[in-house]
Amino acid sequence: MIDSAINLEAGIFKEIERIDNNRRAVRIWLVIVLLSIVALVLVGGATRLTGSGLSITEWKPIHGVVPPLNAAEWEEEFRLYQQIPEYSQINKGMTIEAFKGIFWWEWAHRLIARSIGVIFAIPLMFFWATGRLENRLKWPLTGILALGGLQGAIGWWMVSSGLSKRVDVSQYRLAIHLTVACLIFTSVVWVWRALSSHTGRVMAGTGPSILAGVIVFLAFLQIYLGALVAGMDAGLAYNTWPLMDGAFVPDGLTVLKPVWMNAFENAKAVQFLHRMNAYLLFVVTLVNMVWVMRFIPATPHANRGVVLFFIVCLQAGLGIVTLVMQVPLGWALAHQGCALLVLGFAVAHWRGYYGEYPRPTEVAVRA
Repeated sequence: MIDSAINLEAGIFKEIERIDNNRRAVRIWLVIVLLSIVALVLVGGATRLTGSGLSITEWKPIHGVVPPLNAAEWEEEFRLYQQIPEYSQINKGMTIEAFKGIFWWEWAHRLIARSIGVIFAIPLMFFWATGRLENRLKWPLTGILALGGLQGAIGWWMVSSGLSKRVDVSQYRLAIHLTVACLIFTSVVWVWRALSSHTGRVMAGTGPSILAGVIVFLAFLQIYLGALVAGMDAGLAYNTWPLMDGAFVPDGLTVLKPVWMNAFENAKAVQFLHRMNAYLLFVVTLVNMVWVMRFIPATPHANRGVVLFFIVCLQAGLGIVTLVMQVPLGWALAHQGCALLVLGFAVAHWRGYYGEYPRPTEVAVRA
């Protein structure tokens, strides 16, 4: 009887260790995926800022991995680029060496995107096939993989908008492209955080957890608005702060009809909305910090609330510097990278109220 109890206990500890090891391996994999997504977004931002996004005019999901390897292939790529409006209206007379400079940014962006597909799909199949993946994770992770495939199609849909009639991509499609990337990023952070140990008590459905969800929504909205700003080059105008065009609320915000179009096609209104949502995010994270420090002090939830507020402050500072300096590449990429940091930490803060995923270990007690 004693031996049976000892064997049972040993089996339980062995199973717990196996689950811990599997979860640790999955978390490491997801961190690599997250870092790859950050790299993808930053290179995508550089591609946009350097005017490189239309340099590759064909979508070749497999063959496109290989760049031009000789002079003839470079000439062919350059010839294709010369057929689109961006070349004839903006870059006419560009040398092939200058073309290579913009080509490599777009090629790197597409290569990283393809690499993330491999980085995600192969370990997913390995963990699944070897029984290292818990059942509750299989379909959510498969959904993320499918969303990644859709994102590739959205990327080409975005690029194609600038190949015939426009000299740049549609700001609508650019915003959708970045938002879906952030949705994938958020989903991975959520799963990663749910597999990590939690030291704070579970508080799902409480006021603080609801406010944490609101912060995630506002961070998403801010990134979406930022994408519209980038798509319309609105950050290159009205480069003063705190006033905009000489006023806190400038004139000309509703010049387009119907009025709702100003939120998407009026550069002044788009930048104004980006600023206002930034102020709102600042205020809400401040309220969140004060609330959790007042009612649940000295808890991991309160500590995260403080850190989140200071990350938002850092992001606000980067945004102001980027604007005033008229969007230099380095500062703009720092601003974009910090936006992902805000979003990721906000998601982790929100997920912390829900606790760790229940472990798939059941102990049956028999008489």
